[in-house]
Amino acid sequence: MPKRIDMVCTTYILYSVQLDRDYVGFTREEVTERLQKHLQNHSGFTGKAKDWTIVHAEEFNKKEEAHARELQIKKWKSRKMIEALIGSD
Repeated sequence: MPKRIDMVCTTYILYSVQLDRDYVGFTREEVTERLQKHLQNHSGFTGKAKDWTIVHAEEFNKKEEAHARELQIKKWKSRKMIEALIGSD
């Protein structure tokens, strides 16, 4: 049986100047492709603004690792911690 190869997954942080808010997510797609979906018209949180930019990205070999990192960052609920993370890039 062939060995399954996991695609690279990315945990990312977007920032909107208009909303002055961050958005944390993860994807198996190229992060730039995922950003384009966030910028399209839709009813989700990121649909409220059209100026989202990628301010941070981390790559993982497994989906579970990327999702765990997303949840870790979301649990911080701290803009200072997110800004420190972004500033470390």
